[in-house]
Amino acid sequence: LSLAVPPTPGSSIVRRPGNGDLSTVGAIFRTKGYSTSFLYGGDGFFDNMNAFFGSNGYNIVDKGRNLLLGDRFDASRTQIPDSLIHFRNAWGICDEDLYAAVIRDAGKQFRSGKPFFDFVMTTSNHRPFTYPDGKVGYPSGSGREGAVQYTDYAIGQFLKAAQKEPWFANTVIIFVADHCASSAGKNEIDVAKYHIPAIICHLPDARPDSIPQRCSQIDLFPTLFGLLRWSYDSNLYGMDVRRPGYRPRIFLGTYQKLAYIENDSMVILSPQRRVEVMMYSTKNNSQLPTRAGARVVRNAIAYYQTAYRLFKNGGLSAKHQLK
Repeated sequence: LSLAVPPTPGSSIVRRPGNGDLSTVGAIFRTKGYSTSFLYGGDGFFDNMNAFFGSNGYNIVDKGRNLLLGDRFDASRTQIPDSLIHFRNAWGICDEDLYAAVIRDAGKQFRSGKPFFDFVMTTSNHRPFTYPDGKVGYPSGSGREGAVQYTDYAIGQFLKAAQKEPWFANTVIIFVADHCASSAGKNEIDVAKYHIPAIICHLPDARPDSIPQRCSQIDLFPTLFGLLRWSYDSNLYGMDVRRPGYRPRIFLGTYQKLAYIENDSMVILSPQRRVEVMMYSTKNNSQLPTRAGARVVRNAIAYYQTAYRLFKNGGLSAKHQLK
């Protein structure tokens, strides 16, 4: 989402050394005069997120540990104070408390007279599935159903609160998932577990609509920029899915396997240069071994290999944007 490039094999770019000063979507927002922030309900030390976002120009707002003297991100990091926290678990604070921090930060940015882009990551729908009592029909800690219902409730409360703010009239809000439940396997790829919601709310002069084309997370922000009629220079792999020349394709990855879907062909790339080709059906989520033309295999390898090589050799640097 933040880089709009296919996933790289092995460790994510967010965990790799040398992942600062990249051509992120935040860099595009900043060329338009926006401030950029990453807000997280947990400790951004997890998964190296604070280091990644901090070294790519984002201000940090999280509920982490006490700031360490000499931390290079201290100057741009804000901790959510304990006095404004009503519920927390092992993952972090509840979604309502995080959204309240988003409202406060947005008000601060609005009063400064600068437009803002906030990248917000919530945690309440994770195990142990605990949340404030009395908010939804499921007792806290009873299971995923209750956590999902609380997540939905918190979104509703956030939208109600946002509508009362002076910045809301000129603000677009996006809701998108990272993956579905139980998709974190290291080996097999179950495509259905990556079929996620993505909703763009409050676009200027927009009517309710849906985008039926197959697409991936990497296409979300290029599509948003197209809806906003922005022109920009970048080396993003994602595309505006509404453009006539868009060719539907999907990128999926586990720790060891990368998948590429084009039409009904699914190419799976594994360690030791193993290549498998499946016939994939969206109707029943079936994957049957088959033969495919060399072109779709070359496309799969090219997307992933070039993304990896560009990152490794500095080609994803903000200094090397491609027009």
